[in-house]
Amino acid sequence: MAPRWITKASGECEEFSAGKLRTSLKSAGAPRTLIDEIVVHVESELGDDVKTSDIYHHAFTLLRRHRPPAAARYSLRQAIMQLGPSGFPFERFVGEILKAQGYTVEVGGILPGFCVNHEVDILAEKGNKHIFVECKFHNNNGIKSDVKVALYVKARFDDITKAHEMRAEGEGRHPRIHEGWLVTNTKLTSQAIEYSKCAGLTLIGWNYPKKGNLQDLILSTGVHPLTCLSTLEGNTKNHLLGNGVVLCRDIENNKHILREHGMTEDEIKSVLEEAGELCVPIAL
Repeated sequence: MAPRWITKASGECEEFSAGKLRTSLKSAGAPRTLIDEIVVHVESELGDDVKTSDIYHHAFTLLRRHRPPAAARYSLRQAIMQLGPSGFPFERFVGEILKAQGYTVEVGGILPGFCVNHEVDILAEKGNKHIFVECKFHNNNGIKSDVKVALYVKARFDDITKAHEMRAEGEGRHPRIHEGWLVTNTKLTSQAIEYSKCAGLTLIGWNYPKKGNLQDLILSTGVHPLTCLSTLEGNTKNHLLGNGVVLCRDIENNKHILREHGMTEDEIKSVLEEAGELCVPIAL
């Protein structure tokens, strides 16, 4: 049988892989029987001009019909892109993931550098370790964070670290351990990865590194954005985000916002049930 080709969001073409589809469905928590059904359905629908978005919509529709929590996990990438164009909810979201890992977190702080002051997206602290996190949010699957972004983040990190080390030396104390991170909701170019490995900058993207990528961190901590909930309509999600509610786990304490938006008690109950299932961390 001749290979079937699909067009990715970036415009690149690749051969369709039923194995990749099965892996993504399994990661979302779909049972094997439903995975088999979805793969057969998708393969039967494949034509000569198929996009990855077509495959996603077919799979998501079946998951939503039979297993809503699995549909929510499967839609994680799209859900993060719905956090909004400002990027601030994404910074808060990444901060909450770090909190779930035991870090003390400050979002949007100003730190002095050796040359200039810097606004840092996230400052995370645990013990003697400080992490300076730059978040790069994109609302298009086809966009990648490239080496220019990595260079920019590393330069800022080095300026902050130099100032800290000089202060520590002047005060006669040991400087803390520092790390610079670049976290993005999309992919990274090969040059960005190559440079960061050499320069000592930690990269976390949607599919990088192989273990400990953004998807892994979400599933293992149970920190999900409310935008992934299949029981909420788009305008309701935007209403919650506008009121500062970003996470599924925060909805329980903000039911009044849903009532004010016109949702019934039965509808709210369905939302809370789905959110509760998503908040359970998954061992990877």
